[in-house]
Amino acid sequence: MSPIEPQGDDFREYGEDDVAERLAAMTEEEVDARAASLRAGLADYDLEEDDSAVLSGEDWEALAEEDDFVAPVLAVVGRPNVGKSTLVNRIIGRREAVVEDVPGVTRDRVSYEAEWSGVDFTLVDTGGWEVDAKGIDRMVADQAERAVDVADAVLFVVDATVGATATDEAVVKMLRRKGKPVILVANKVDGPSTEADAAALWSLGFGQPWPVSSLHGRGTGDLLDAVLDELPEESAYGDPLPEGGPRRVALLGRPNVGKSSLLNQLAGEERVVVNEVAGTTRDPVDELVELGGRTWRFVDTAGLRRRQHMAQGADYYASLRTATALDKAEVAVVLLAVDEVLSEQDQRILQQVIDAGRALVLAFNKWDLLDEDRRRYLEREIDQDLKHVEWAPSINLSAKTGWHKDKLTNALDIALEAWDRRISTGKLNAFLGELVAAHPHPLRGGKQPRILFGTQVSARPPKFVLFTTGFLDPGYRRFIQRRLRETFDFRGTPIDIQMRVREKRGRKR
Repeated sequence: MSPIEPQGDDFREYGEDDVAERLAAMTEEEVDARAASLRAGLADYDLEEDDSAVLSGEDWEALAEEDDFVAPVLAVVGRPNVGKSTLVNRIIGRREAVVEDVPGVTRDRVSYEAEWSGVDFTLVDTGGWEVDAKGIDRMVADQAERAVDVADAVLFVVDATVGATATDEAVVKMLRRKGKPVILVANKVDGPSTEADAAALWSLGFGQPWPVSSLHGRGTGDLLDAVLDELPEESAYGDPLPEGGPRRVALLGRPNVGKSSLLNQLAGEERVVVNEVAGTTRDPVDELVELGGRTWRFVDTAGLRRRQHMAQGADYYASLRTATALDKAEVAVVLLAVDEVLSEQDQRILQQVIDAGRALVLAFNKWDLLDEDRRRYLEREIDQDLKHVEWAPSINLSAKTGWHKDKLTNALDIALEAWDRRISTGKLNAFLGELVAAHPHPLRGGKQPRILFGTQVSARPPKFVLFTTGFLDPGYRRFIQRRLRETFDFRGTPIDIQMRVREKRGRKR
């Protein structure tokens, strides 16, 4: 009897099978022997150079080394409105740092990944440094000074058309106290006629001023060559996430969805400003929290209002800092307000978590405000709008009162254990063999692609590579992904499945 043909794009109608039972009945020797046989069969196929690294597991070692590596850090400092953010955009090759023709747009340290001549480094944009500043301007200056403390080298940007001001001299004194290598940037040198303005900055005592136009790109290549001479191979001040340390949890959601209230409940104090006005939080706020007998590091983030490229000013920076907080997190708790209709914003935030490869927990907040009428609509919205993340563990809670906050620990554990999980090559190939035998890939144009061999190349999140004889339909890949989740309990984590199509040796292309 032929297998049931799938109806729809994720092969949910394939019918029942006993794949899990057959897999459980196999011994370790049997699954290892099957994997070894399939691996040997790859010798008949044309493999590419990097295939051997994937098949030997060298990728795991490379990833481990990569996780331990901390790129050198370069801080960009200077007084307000000398063009620091414009220079940052020029170096990273994209318009990410906010630039406006007014001083003080940048307030916080914002980090970007950068590369020059094959060398990776972290570029830190800072707010304008001012002497004797007060209020928020003092906080901005403090942030800039802290950026210098944790940097391996400093780009000191001066407006060459204005020359060295009293504030520039104050920055010089601060940098001399820090004792870090300093590369002096004479910015706004747009042509030969202003070269003399740059030469005048020798008087600051930091050696050669590098004349550049961050707006037009003039001279930035020579500047970056000089930067590489000063940067170490690896940062002496980096702070990678330590193994075994507190797991990092990012709280994400729309503005006013209850993120700050939840953090206050978890921390047991008014750690974060909570206000009915949406958007009170602009900077990610870290807090060590005791939950379930363990210490966690929770990060409250700004509510994401709109698409990042459409945001302006403070909203833009909030979205950048939220993305940075997510990159540093291991698991994201996305809060969804049950008293409001699930929106495009909610979908965008969920997709951001998936794209970042982070574990995911859904927290349905304001459950105490849910009435029966709204509950019926909510169930329908969950079925329709959250189907693509039905694999994420979820909890119902009230951030305001703390109701069910204790349920969060179990959901976080489920998601993080799946995020960390690795399946042995033997088990994976035994699973794939049984699954394909029960549900073969549909014929396409008279051909049926086969899975030759599979291996998991990384965790956090789990990533798999399948060697095949042809491209697998997207629906069939989603089917494999879904069955991987069910069989190996990958709840709470995105799964990445990549294909490597290989042909038999001697076959004409």
